[in-house]
Amino acid sequence: MNSLPTHMLAVLLNGHGGPDNLQYTQDAPVPTVLDNDVLIRVFAAGVNNTDINTRTGWYSKGDNDSDDAGWSGNALALPRIQGADVCGEIVAVGANVSSKRIGERVLVEPCLSYAEGEVKKPAWYLGSECDGGFAQYTRVDARHAYAIQSSLSNIELASFPCSYSTAENMLTKANVGEQDTVLISGASGGVGSAAIQLAKARGANVIAITSESKRQQILDLGADQAVTRNDDLIQSLGHNSVDVVIDLVAGEKWPVFLEVLRPGGRYAVSGAIGGALVELDIRTLYLKDLSFFGCTVLQPEVFGNLVKRIEQGQIKPLVAQSFPLHEIATAQETFAQKQHVGKIVLSIAN
Repeated sequence: MNSLPTHMLAVLLNGHGGPDNLQYTQDAPVPTVLDNDVLIRVFAAGVNNTDINTRTGWYSKGDNDSDDAGWSGNALALPRIQGADVCGEIVAVGANVSSKRIGERVLVEPCLSYAEGEVKKPAWYLGSECDGGFAQYTRVDARHAYAIQSSLSNIELASFPCSYSTAENMLTKANVGEQDTVLISGASGGVGSAAIQLAKARGANVIAITSESKRQQILDLGADQAVTRNDDLIQSLGHNSVDVVIDLVAGEKWPVFLEVLRPGGRYAVSGAIGGALVELDIRTLYLKDLSFFGCTVLQPEVFGNLVKRIEQGQIKPLVAQSFPLHEIATAQETFAQKQHVGKIVLSIAN
């Protein structure tokens, strides 16, 4: 095996705010591998809302105060290498990891229950509490690096980890099955388009909320019905018409989700791109016996199940566009315009 370099290409986040806080460098230190770690040569890394939210300080509840702007509610250690979606190859292992793993192509589980030789409670997130994939190399605990056998390209595989594991986690916590009718908001985004495929893989009936311009693409993806953001959901679907809401939007129209849920329905949320503050009539919650699920930390079985679905061809990648690592600001600007369906991915030069 060739000796590893001591420095690498990377994008450093140096502060909270605009893309000017992102610094492309050619001499970031290659991570040091701890006993339980693997070192991964990164081939491709997807762009996600969480990258931009962390950069801007959106997770802070104190007017973007840096004291609680990390994914876990703590301050972010800067500079930080972001990037939660990683497809790469193991090139070195720690003392407690079998050397047979060297050479494996892997996907990295972005929600980290193990890091730095410790159990993390709350869990860390790759690219927030520790350095991630916007670099030539990254390290994680070996338990979070999943070998994958697939004919898909590295860029295609990098579209899966964050969005698809988030979607699979929501469906898992809401216990979605083949008898369910599932309403998905933000259906054209990375998580929403993943949720459509994963819900259909479970045999569910899927209703997707999207824009008129993306309606046909969403139907082609597998949704049984598509409604637009401006439609009156009660008029279109009816009161008590869906079993599960998978919500990535929230915002001012949020109360209608509870109106279309059947008694005993389940609501799962993992995003608030339409606005984080909503109005809840608590009577609707208890009189309809609704169950609410906040979905952040992945259930133990989620990522392994996702890898199996990829290997079995049950879900397909949706790559809208790819950019080289040094064009990360353009990639994030394109992502923020929300004109695409699926994922935007960075290719990493090695």
